[in-house]
Amino acid sequence: MAEDEPNAKRHYLGHRERLRERFLKAADGLPDYEILELLLCLAQPRGDVKPLAKRLIDRFGGFAATISATPEDLAKVRGIGAASIAALKLAREAALRLARAEVSNRPVIGSWQKLVDYCRATMAHAGNEEFRLLFLDRKNALIADELQQRGTVDHTPVYPREVVKRALELRASALIMVHNHPSGDPAPSPADIEMTREVARAPAAVGISLHDHLIVAREGHASLKALGHL
Repeated sequence: MAEDEPNAKRHYLGHRERLRERFLKAADGLPDYEILELLLCLAQPRGDVKPLAKRLIDRFGGFAATISATPEDLAKVRGIGAASIAALKLAREAALRLARAEVSNRPVIGSWQKLVDYCRATMAHAGNEEFRLLFLDRKNALIADELQQRGTVDHTPVYPREVVKRALELRASALIMVHNHPSGDPAPSPADIEMTREVARAPAAVGISLHDHLIVAREGHASLKALGHL
């Protein structure tokens, strides 16, 4: 057995080196499990982590879903420990900060797809509904992005008075509401439509406009304004 260990070590070290070289030459050509494998290599300097990367993909369904999973859910996967969880969550935080930088302090109307991408990266894979408010200044530049409420798998309470109060505190001129559908389907429900109209009336009374209500999910996004509900 001892004679096999150096060969096994050379095998996984050689594989890691080849994988790094392929990544540096053409990162977009690597499948999800190999990107995960590289991240896991940072946390686990010894051993073959390819099987673990594939288990994570099988368990969560893809790269984005894996790095968006909660630490508690990640810890349930055989072979993953605190260092690996930290590496995966670090990758997600880096991605979110990059996406946020693309929309901060610039007119969101001119970078709408980047805003949608940011919202999807932030919320689309959450297990429960979340409600966010994006506050805009007079030039429609993003001045604040705040998580207002967390709810259950299919409901988030929204309080129009709290929306208006916070907008006034930030001296916002406009708002964009965003929430997610953990079911994966971004289509608005009748309750979503009614809530949108109810919330829109409250800021309008003090001269603040609601530009849109975005619903994001794993299968895409929906704009209630584009659908004619706002």
